[in-house]
Amino acid sequence: MNGMLGLRLASRATMQSLAHNGTEGVACLSTASPWNLCSSRPVTAASSVAHWREVFEQKGISEPLLSAEHIVSHVLGGKTIHSLGAEALTRLLTGSQKQIIWDLCARRLEHMPVQYVIEEWDFRDLTLKIKPPVFIPRPETESLAVAVDKSPEAVKLTRENAERLGVHHRLQELQLNVISDACELVRVCGAVDVIVSNPPYVFHEDMSGLMPDILRYEDHDALNGGVDGMDVIRAILHLASKVLKDNGKVFLEVDPRHPVMIENWLQECPELQLSYQATHHDLYGKQRFCILQRK
Repeated sequence: MNGMLGLRLASRATMQSLAHNGTEGVACLSTASPWNLCSSRPVTAASSVAHWREVFEQKGISEPLLSAEHIVSHVLGGKTIHSLGAEALTRLLTGSQKQIIWDLCARRLEHMPVQYVIEEWDFRDLTLKIKPPVFIPRPETESLAVAVDKSPEAVKLTRENAERLGVHHRLQELQLNVISDACELVRVCGAVDVIVSNPPYVFHEDMSGLMPDILRYEDHDALNGGVDGMDVIRAILHLASKVLKDNGKVFLEVDPRHPVMIENWLQECPELQLSYQATHHDLYGKQRFCILQRK
């Protein structure tokens, strides 16, 4: 999955100037705010969460409470706000902690996804390093993982995470494009038992309706699946017909409209020797995962 470049950070001086002049986007961070950089007003973790939740709500930031909780708990060294405990939540923040929270929340006010803001995220039982342009793992996708990517940034970060988690000796990273490098993939992979993929599957017409956090910071190539969202899905299934062993399986994450579309398409392509086996729902009850098998 490719990703977009560009990390926009506001400097301290810029933020002070914007706050002082009431510029749109950070007008609520006025010089009267307890978050003024020169203020010595006591602030606790709990009150900082409440403050930034209000700021995020006023500025139309998605998931305002969760955003504030993730940032504050991250600065205090916790996984979640609830893992900190009552004592930590009521303890006064240091000047350094307040400054870091300010800086991170300033990024969130730019609609930067909170995963990019804190630069890490939990995926199943692992804590992964996250930064642009790498695709963000989300709760509804945690039943699947990605093995091949065309983005050098994503491949590099995959290697870093594997080394940090001590599984690099079990991993071979492949920077290949499933469409343009199909022949190379067949040569490198040989016969395989399973293909697991979270491909770009958003319908092209739906791209403009995605959240600002996604449109501004995530790479459109990692999301846009073409007119019907199936450009890469079709390429993967063509590849599967060449590299899967007999009875080998394909696990795909897709748009809820795709299961029926994939079944119909496979009926038109009997030469692929793939049969549709099952559809599974994500955490939100949507048809999200497809299982196919080579005959």
